[in-house]
Amino acid sequence: MIELIAHNLAPIMFFSMVLFLLFGYPIAFALAANGLLFYVIGVELTPYANGQINLSWNLLSALPERLWGIMKNDIFLAIPFFTFMGIVLEKSGMAEDLLDTIGQLFGPVRGGLAYAVVIVGALLAATTGVVAASVMAMGLISLPIMLRYRYDRGIATGVIAASGTLAQIVPPSLVLIVLADQLGRSVGDMYKGALYPALLLTGFYLFYIFVVSLLRPDAMPALPKEARNLGKGVTSLIIALAIAVLVFFGMRYWMRADGVLNAGIWSAVIAAAVMFTLAMLNNWLRLNLLSHLAQRVIFVLIPPLSLIFLVLGTIFLGIATPTEGGAMGAVGALLLAIIKRRLTYSVMRQALVGTTRLSSFVMFILIGATVFSLTFYAINGQIWVKDLLIALPGGQLGFLLAVSLLIFILGFFLDFFEIAFVIVPLLVPAVNHLGIDMIWFGVILAMVLQTSFLTPPVGFALFYLRSITARKPYTDSVTGEVIEPVTTVQIYRGAVKFVGLQLVMLGIVISFPGLVTHYKEQPVRAATERVQIPSFGGSSGQGGQSGLGGLGGSPFGAPSGETSSGGGLGGGLGNGLGGSPFGAPSSDQGSATEAPAGSSGGLGGGLGNALPGTPNFGGSPSQPAETAPAAPEPAPEPAAPAAPSSGGGMGSGLGGPPPGLGGN
Repeated sequence: MIELIAHNLAPIMFFSMVLFLLFGYPIAFALAANGLLFYVIGVELTPYANGQINLSWNLLSALPERLWGIMKNDIFLAIPFFTFMGIVLEKSGMAEDLLDTIGQLFGPVRGGLAYAVVIVGALLAATTGVVAASVMAMGLISLPIMLRYRYDRGIATGVIAASGTLAQIVPPSLVLIVLADQLGRSVGDMYKGALYPALLLTGFYLFYIFVVSLLRPDAMPALPKEARNLGKGVTSLIIALAIAVLVFFGMRYWMRADGVLNAGIWSAVIAAAVMFTLAMLNNWLRLNLLSHLAQRVIFVLIPPLSLIFLVLGTIFLGIATPTEGGAMGAVGALLLAIIKRRLTYSVMRQALVGTTRLSSFVMFILIGATVFSLTFYAINGQIWVKDLLIALPGGQLGFLLAVSLLIFILGFFLDFFEIAFVIVPLLVPAVNHLGIDMIWFGVILAMVLQTSFLTPPVGFALFYLRSITARKPYTDSVTGEVIEPVTTVQIYRGAVKFVGLQLVMLGIVISFPGLVTHYKEQPVRAATERVQIPSFGGSSGQGGQSGLGGLGGSPFGAPSGETSSGGGLGGGLGNGLGGSPFGAPSSDQGSATEAPAGSSGGLGGGLGNALPGTPNFGGSPSQPAETAPAAPEPAPEPAAPAAPSSGGGMGSGLGGPPPGLGGN
């Protein structure tokens, strides 16, 4: 019986962890307690496991070092930076300004408010990366307006909840940061891989609103004229956009002709800067070239777009790491709040408290997951999970579908941090075994989590939206009408349609991995590339041209035409495997000649006379180097092994006998 338990300790430990969670214990403490409990059990069962369990009390001493490794991980610094940036932007009223301006812009169109919610949701996702902040901000601002103008309640709540979940997939999502770390990939690559699916999903939402506005125009009416307080002036906005487009294409053509990398991103930045400068000049000089609507749209949209470039643009251009991009985003959010005169003590306090709370939550889960994984991997639990998953029928497709279903169900009960730190590491061995691209797999997981967050009856986004909707009838402050509250069933009914759109998008990403794997750069063809390292002077020691001089001479060998006195680390890398690894040595005239095959080289020269008494590891006794010949001499005949001498050295390098066997 004891042997049976010992051989099945991994599945017992896994299901006991699930049992801990079902009892309602906090996951960080449940993971740590489970890991320590089964560590003690595993140590006692090690003699009965026939090598299947590798636990001893000494292994427990590695735990503090692993915890310290988590705390000094620079990638996790991006989490408090992006969280702080999102809370500052939310509390400083950026979402309100965006919704009001874009709602006015699309007001004359059926479904204009719904278009505004989707666009603002994408912008908030690209600046905050937090689902709760996006859903609650848009719900508080836009839902009363949509109900005031008799939008269908299911469509209104569904659009708000779905647009808020875009923060799961639109960079710089916190989900993508954590998944990149757990999958062992670059956060920048994860952002690049998720960009196209995020944009395509946003387009799906907009297209769905357009279709519904045609089929059911009464479900999403246009704003009445009395509600459009920005007036007319679309013509001047179109002209300003046309100028920006011309600047974009002109700059891109010019930059590509000059070979500038990432010309599209730089051209977009310049076009936005030109547009904003024109609006500023029009406002300061009172030129009246732009309408009030056009000026308001430019002043409201350009700052968050600039913040998006400051974060994502610098990461994509390779200027900053994700952590540095998050830090710049946090500073940028503070500057925007200061410019708008909305940075108050209350805003700073709420931002710091919220950031500290979320960061502490993440660190405690990480510590608990580390304790759990230390025991689980020591009892070969990852092998059990891998064998279980690769045995699924269907190869890669069967694995992806099964894992997507598992993560989808777990997303009803667990936060994405908990899934990323506990479940995802267990899937990595099977992903590697099946040859699945890690970035593609990470984007699929992020989209599955996004869908799970929106799915009734337990989607987290639906709970966030329900928490800020009115529970009782209320009187509208503008029209004076009594508005009935939104029910939970209406929220669920509206979310189901967008869940269908997300499932379609998930199927597209699985079917067309190129949407994600475009992040890979063109591989370098080693056969067509040539690397040439210049010579640093004359010969040194016995092993090849212009070595490192030596401890007793010049660190870069003797000057050309002189001899090198003293031994040291002379000789350089030499000719290595029958020839120079860096090309032929330069002659006095600068012409390259090929060294004959078999000429001694490698780590030649040796420690020389600078270290008397040093044993010989395969080289000849150190002698003063000759002046560099114009052409290499033929390789000498092999000689008998030399006796140890005081000259010593590193011998003939990779082109001679192994160290310690002697020889010239």
